[in-house]
Amino acid sequence: MPPLRVGILGFGFIGKVHAYAYRNMGLYHDRPPVETRLVGVCTRRHETAQAARDLLGFEFATTNWREITENPDIDVVNICTPNRFHAEALLSAITHDKHIYCEKPMTASADEARQVLAAMKDYRGVHQMTFNYRFVPATLRAKQLVEEEFLGEPLCFRAAYLHSGSADPEAPLKWKLSREWAGGGALYDLGSHVLDLLRHLLGEFTEIFSTTKTAFAERPSHEDPTKRIPVDTDDHALMLLRTRSGALGSVEASKIATGAEDELRFEIHGTRGAVRFNLMEPNWLDCFDATSPDQPIGGERGWKRLATVHRYPSPAGWPGPKFTGGWMRAHVACLHNFLSAIASGSKAEPGLETGARIQEIMDAAYESDRTGRWISL
Repeated sequence: MPPLRVGILGFGFIGKVHAYAYRNMGLYHDRPPVETRLVGVCTRRHETAQAARDLLGFEFATTNWREITENPDIDVVNICTPNRFHAEALLSAITHDKHIYCEKPMTASADEARQVLAAMKDYRGVHQMTFNYRFVPATLRAKQLVEEEFLGEPLCFRAAYLHSGSADPEAPLKWKLSREWAGGGALYDLGSHVLDLLRHLLGEFTEIFSTTKTAFAERPSHEDPTKRIPVDTDDHALMLLRTRSGALGSVEASKIATGAEDELRFEIHGTRGAVRFNLMEPNWLDCFDATSPDQPIGGERGWKRLATVHRYPSPAGWPGPKFTGGWMRAHVACLHNFLSAIASGSKAEPGLETGARIQEIMDAAYESDRTGRWISL
């Protein structure tokens, strides 16, 4: 298969993460599914586009995103822009049958997500969302345990994704907490990840009840700290959800969790066992086997730590199974999943349909917050 020619829209923090994954795929995986070439990069300003080109050797830089999505010399459109620009880029890439790798959330609203799905009727490309936390060895093992029915019937769960960057009232208002640019706040930015991961492990959600909090009514402008701007999105969201199987649990997304770094955690409890994980300790998956004997004096029953560490399946050969895992490594594995689907001509999961479903759940959470009632999904 000839090398895939990649165009990246957006080259801020997450654009660099994706570019890193493309450039270093061959180091982490002994047999990359397909070679890639970084061809084009687009940012809003000429100077940042040129800086990206100089940094990684893109063949061209532009401020016109259509020069990526409509370019016959581009095979993969990689979307790393603020949320408000996703839908238009997705629609253009779909129209031109590009393969699509899209950062979360999929769009800036559920309505936009539905428009994208409606446009995919005759689309022939491979598409995937960047829900990278599915691709941590510990969460890969958790999925295996669920499929092996280690948990039995899931009964209850609790999960959270916590950051602390907005706990300071003088923290500037960045685009991720602007309704105009992001469509939502902490729920969109962090909740999208944790909702996808739980849905991946537990199956479909059927109902949601939610409330949100905006910690400070105004914040300094990111562009001009002397100006204060009204905050119109949430800093904190708390959700109750029911699954199709009947399990009931809570999900929290917060940017005002003082003391937190990048803390995504979950616990799932079932009739036969339980699992728990914390991203701040990425090398371990804790599991509890309720079928183990509890006599004499506790027997063999108790929480056990599985050393998932860096144990990716073959052909992930570097740096080896015993070494500590990491955030960037999960992004490489997520991209590998996408490239493998292109190489094999198969469907990638999580695809845009999954991204749209998470969008529906998040917008239902906002509806619940507005109306004060449970919302059927």
